[in-house]
Amino acid sequence: MQKLYAHIMRLGTFALKSTLKKRMKKGKEDPERIHERMGKYKKERPEGPMAWVHAASVGEAQSALILIDTILEAYQDTHILVTTGTVTSASLMEQRLPARAFHQYYPLDHPGWVSDFLDHWKPDTILWLESELWPNMLTEIRSRDIPCALVNAKLSEKSLKNWKIAPKQAKKILSAFQLILTQTQNDADHYAQLGATQAHVTGNLKYSAAPLPYDEKERTRIENAVENRPLWLYASTHDGEEDIACRIHKHLSKSIDGLLTIIVPRHPERRKQIEPLGEKYGMTMKFRGGAKQLPGDDTDVYVADTIGELGLFYRLSPIACIGRSLSNDGGGGHNPIEAAQLDCAILYGHKIQNLAEIYAEFDDASAALCVKNETELQTRIEKLLTDTEGCHVLQNRALSFVQNKSNGLNKLMELLSDNLAPLRSERERQEQENKLWQSGT
Repeated sequence: MQKLYAHIMRLGTFALKSTLKKRMKKGKEDPERIHERMGKYKKERPEGPMAWVHAASVGEAQSALILIDTILEAYQDTHILVTTGTVTSASLMEQRLPARAFHQYYPLDHPGWVSDFLDHWKPDTILWLESELWPNMLTEIRSRDIPCALVNAKLSEKSLKNWKIAPKQAKKILSAFQLILTQTQNDADHYAQLGATQAHVTGNLKYSAAPLPYDEKERTRIENAVENRPLWLYASTHDGEEDIACRIHKHLSKSIDGLLTIIVPRHPERRKQIEPLGEKYGMTMKFRGGAKQLPGDDTDVYVADTIGELGLFYRLSPIACIGRSLSNDGGGGHNPIEAAQLDCAILYGHKIQNLAEIYAEFDDASAALCVKNETELQTRIEKLLTDTEGCHVLQNRALSFVQNKSNGLNKLMELLSDNLAPLRSERERQEQENKLWQSGT
């Protein structure tokens, strides 16, 4: 089956290039770097040890940052190549990657492009985050015998069922990983059912991630502009949720004087779809945009259509509803941990199937509130806006909960020690030997 898949991908070269062109026209690919998606890279490989960290999109990339920082601190001569597949995640990585780490786009799973990628970068070790498994790349990694680990791994019941259709192929693909570090015991059990014997539970890396950064000067600017107005945030919104935010604002503004609703769309390029809502609901809507405009005294809804500023708005708002949990696209949920780390009282809808385990943990700790629909969300927001003490209780529960769950990184790094061993340079090896000799061990 693997050979057939590889053959089909080779025959589909023209179709893959056409798909990239279509995505580029829609703004989903970077025209200046489209060659990277085909395994061609202008940047030279840095000298010395290099790790490759692959994170599919924004959520995984944010989880990867704490791991990247930890590896760079432990291995002083190492560089880290970080790959993602979306324009938004690339922009985030360009802003937040530390020195000695750099971003490139992941190639599509064409055998030739995959081979070119590995020939160019020659990684000494590989860490893949979560569950994006590309057969041609993993087959090539296994054939080259490159140390590879699947980190923060998850495998849902639905995915397990799909993989069981071809169990031999699943086992062969998973054999590319010497180590699989999972988020939960259920995930480890699922991988074991596919024949993986190297799965260990280390918890969700998202809990160990550093809080989202924010610009203190921008925080002060916005706080001065809103002058203690009551406000709430709808974060990482998808289709339909901006409408919900506007309708809730229109209702609550009748009884809550000066109310400001802040919307941070998950994809800032959706501005054109959001703009008509101001006229539709008869309210003043201000877009932050590249010029970072501030809300005015008459602004009802402030839309932060920027990249990399979610941390700023979590810090500004005492209340955050997490998006893609009541959206028209079927939902799936987004990460509530980031909001909890920055002291938000958290609300979310019932469509959180992609992050069900995390939300279940929040529920068990009474660290967030689930709403069934728009009406219930409106009621909860009104209660939190008018009950300062109750809002503080929920904020403190969320913050305490994530702080108590943030110790999984040490266990993960300990289990990864063998996979990371190739990153130790000759200089670092010599220093380690000298320390051992001096200690008499």
